[in-house]
Parts: sequence; C-alpha cells; structure tokens
Amino acid sequence: MEADTAKLREQACSVCAETWEDRVKVQTPHCKFGEDGICCKNCSMGPCRITPKAQRGICGADAHAIAGRNYLRTIAAGTSAHSDHAREILHVLHRSSADGNYRIRDEAKLIALAKEYGVTTEGRDIYDIAHEVAEVGLQEFGKSFGTQNFIKRATPERQKVWHDQDIEPRAIDREIATALHMTHMGNTADAEVLIRQGLRTSIANGWGGSMLGTEVTDILFGTPTVRNTEGNLGVLEKDMVNVVVHGHDPAFSEMVVTAAEVKELVDYAKSKGAKGINLVGLCCTANEIAMRHGVRMAGNFLQQENVILTGAVEMMCVDVQCIFPALSALSECFHTKFVTSSPIARIPGSLYIEFKPETAFDQAKDLIKMAIDNFQNRDPNKVFIPATKQTATVGYPCEQIIKHLDGVTNSHVDELGSYRPAIDAIKAGVLRGAVAIVGCNNPRVRPDYSHFEIMKELLQNDVLIVATGCAAQVATKAGLLDREAKYLCGAGLRRVCELVNIPPILHMGACVDISRMMLLATGIAKDWGVDTTQIPVVGCAPEWMSEKAVSIANYVVSTGLDVYLGIEPQVKGSTQMMELITQGTRKITGAGYIINKDPHELVKTILDGIEAKRAALGI
Repeated sequence: MEADTAKLREQACSVCAETWEDRVKVQTPHCKFGEDGICCKNCSMGPCRITPKAQRGICGADAHAIAGRNYLRTIAAGTSAHSDHAREILHVLHRSSADGNYRIRDEAKLIALAKEYGVTTEGRDIYDIAHEVAEVGLQEFGKSFGTQNFIKRATPERQKVWHDQDIEPRAIDREIATALHMTHMGNTADAEVLIRQGLRTSIANGWGGSMLGTEVTDILFGTPTVRNTEGNLGVLEKDMVNVVVHGHDPAFSEMVVTAAEVKELVDYAKSKGAKGINLVGLCCTANEIAMRHGVRMAGNFLQQENVILTGAVEMMCVDVQCIFPALSALSECFHTKFVTSSPIARIPGSLYIEFKPETAFDQAKDLIKMAIDNFQNRDPNKVFIPATKQTATVGYPCEQIIKHLDGVTNSHVDELGSYRPAIDAIKAGVLRGAVAIVGCNNPRVRPDYSHFEIMKELLQNDVLIVATGCAAQVATKAGLLDREAKYLCGAGLRRVCELVNIPPILHMGACVDISRMMLLATGIAKDWGVDTTQIPVVGCAPEWMSEKAVSIANYVVSTGLDVYLGIEPQVKGSTQMMELITQGTRKITGAGYIINKDPHELVKTILDGIEAKRAALGI
C-alpha cells in the first residue's frame, strides 16, 4: 500500500503538483502556542500568548482560561458541523413526497420515531407523519424550554448523572451559542466551568444532532443492512467513467448513486468508448453509500488527493466536511472536474452547482453526463491505478447486530431482540469486551499505522471492534472487514465470528453514526442491568483530526465510556485542563481520556481498562 502511495507521489511530482506531504514539510515545526492551546485571539487587544514571562493575557486570562476557552470553541464548532448536517437532512424529510426525489424507505423507523415524539400515526398518510416528525426534530435546534428528547434513550442512571451534574443539553443551537458566549472576551475564565459546558454541548451533538441525522437518514434512505463490497484505490476502473463522491451528506450522494444507474446514461457512457459508469465513495460519504448500496470505497481522509493523482477520475463531486481546498488546484493538473455542491463548502477553482432537493435527481443526471463527456479528455500517459483492493462486509447498525444475535441465541422467544448473547459471551470471557474505534487519519503520525496496530492487537486479545468513519476504511484497506479475518483473532473472538457469521470488526457507518455506538453501549448496559460506565466497552480515536472529533470524544465521555487518544488535545499548555480532561471529567461523568502517542502502549492501557471493568463487575 505504501509502495502505491510512493508511486502516486512520483505522479504528483511529474505534473508539478503539491500534496499534503509537501505542505506538512513547510508547516513544520508547528506553532507551539497553538499546539498547547495557549494563544488567544478572541479580541483585538491581542493576540496574546502565554509564556514564562507573560503568564496572563492583556485582560488577565491565564493559560487555564485560554486553553479552556479554545477547547470549548472547538467542541462548539464540531457540534455545529454534525448538527447542521442533521438540520439539512430534516429539511429533506420535510420535503419528501411519494412522487418526489426523496421518499420514505424505512416506514417502520419513521413510525417508531413518531411515537417517541408523540406524533399521531393512526389513519394518517405516511408523508404527513414524516413532515410532522421533521418539524418536531427541527424544534430540537431552537426549543425555548426543556431538554433534548433523545437523552431519554440513555440508561436511567446516565440520565440522573446528566441531571445532577447540570449538563443536560437544552436546544442544540442554544448550547452552541452559550459556548461561544461563554468564551467571548470578558466572560468565563474558570476551566472547570468551560469543561462542563463542553460536555453539555457535546451531548447536544451525540444525543441530539448526530442521533437525529442518523435516524432521519435511515428513514429516508433505508436502515443499512449487511452488504459485501470492496475498498482501496484499486476500485477505480481504467476502462470506465470514474465518478467519486466525497464528503458527508447522503442527500447529495444518494441522488448521484441513483443517477449513475440510469440505463440511458450507462448506454451513453458506452457510446463514448467506456464500458460503463463506476461510481465510488471517499471518506464518510463512502461509508453511507457502501452500507446502503454496496458502492465501493476508494479510501479515507488522507487518500483524497491520491484518488485524483491516479489520473483516472473524470469527476469528483463533494458536499461538506473534510474536503481539502487543495483539490481544485490538483484537479487542474489532470482532466478531473472538481464539483462543489453546498453553500457550506465553497472552494475557489471548483465548478459550483448548488444541490437543491426539488431538482436533485435532474442535477445528479447532469453531473453524470458531464463526467461521461469528460472521459475522452483522459490522458492515458497519466493513468496509474494501484491494483490494491480488499473485500469487505459492511452495514452493521444496532438493528443488524441484534438480528445476527437473534439468529444464534437459544433463548426463549421473549428474549429475542436483546444483547443477552453478547453479554453472556463477555461474562464467560469468550469476549473480553468491545472497543469503538473512530476518527480520521492524521499526518502528525504515520497515517493509518496506529489504527491498524491497535486493531490487530485487540483482535488477538478477543476484543470485538466496532468502527465508523475513516477508521472503518482503514479496517477495509487492511482486509479486517472480511469474514476471513477471523483467523487473525484470538480463539474466543474467532469462535464468536464463526457462530454469528460476522467479521471481527463491525462497520457501523459514518462519523455521524457514532451515535449508533452510544445506543449500542446503552442497549448492552440496559440488558445487563448496569450503567454504561460499568460495561467493558470503551472508545478509541488513535489518529483523530477534526473539531468534530473533539465533540464526539466528549459525548462518548459524557455517556460514561473512557476514550483512548493517540493525538494530544491542544490544551497541554494548561496543567489544569490536562487534569480536567483526563481525571476531572471522571468526577462528573465517570469517564475521561487516556492519552498515549505510542499505539502499542495505548493498546496495553485499553486492555488494562477493559480488564478493570470486568473485575469491577466480578467477571
């Protein structure tokens, strides 16, 4: 795989293009003040930075206040990204109709959500129900009173923790606004208070925006089911029109996937000398369409430039989040058309076509036709498609995990639909526990290496892994989403994989779907009769990168699950903040961060943490 990357780097040099590797070199060393979180530019008296000689900013804020404010702003930004994603998909649900571009694919989930919201369903048209559910969902962003609806899904013990600690999230937008107000010049300078608001804001994401985004996406496009697919750059085809969708918004990618299957367009591609249309995904969009359609995945975050460097991509269409602005200049070195589609992610040099729900399918067909017309402009001398690709089994939301467990349990029928079989396996020691591995890859470390090493060692130690986002695609590239990867596992996990017919790593979706992991952990805890903080389940983000990841890590901690990090949060200039995120949050939620940049050392602490949970449960 690294040999292929080296070849693509040569390709970049041959066309005088720069890549993230080049930009890392000129950005190194990174700003020490920024790394430590002790630079403040929240007013124009500064910027101020903390040094041994200048231990307070002009207003008097110290390192703890500055690092705390910066950290809270990061959480607020991450929460806004996932929650705005949810808001957009709720508007799509509100526009859905029986004869429109967007229709209801999972009526049962819609009815269940309607009942949870108190929306009348009896004798009503399914789209009338959908529109009212969308309206109730949209109220979660700006409701004047009360708290988020979905926090009632948590264990009773967890709800009590949030209530007693005064971190129950109110309206999503209110928590984001409160976080920004608190960090405005002249407001909160107490690091612990800032951390508490960070926890509350993050819960508004994980148990609010993200959970809404996942629920409504399932309603519109279908709850994912188990599918076989392939991953890595080898999914590109030399003799086909290659179209790449990249980003995070399934409302956009679903239409492009559908358009690529239109017979008239496939025939048109053949008339232009191609054998057909090959649509593949990148980043979290890849996860979304892989688990609903089996579409192949070209790669994760740091492979986005490599995809264009193959010289074989006719079009890359992007929506929002994790998109390199560098892609527009890189595309100009080849024949690739780089299309942006959202007013949230405008990039200079791109072809901007704003995607609108009412015209979505026609726009998608126009894009596919444009890509086909571009096929003849491909330069064969610039084409290098690595042969590397791996088979993968994807699509394990909570519903599919329950279905698989039901298929092997000998329990009485009344116990079907529970996590009891998994709990029994953990109690018996066949499984030691489970780890949710999430997050991006990051050039601050050797990309993907930490993910792979940690995954490999956990599997050898009979720890089941659930994965989302770019971490799930690392598992794909390493062949760990293949059922045959069971031979890399310890005897206990291998037996579970054989019995349940699953790969040792379960693909749960995109990064917004980490909310599924919270429901999985909560379901296990409820069936066990304990709180989430007691079960031998933890989170791990070895190579996290974005502001979204900081918000995610905080809502996982808020749910009572320890989070193991391989990249240090940018607060280490404050001893108080470092103590708060590793130990202080344990007094509030029962969980915190464990940080180690060495993946082998980090996995040892994960295993120790799981065994400590087991011992506390007496198993």
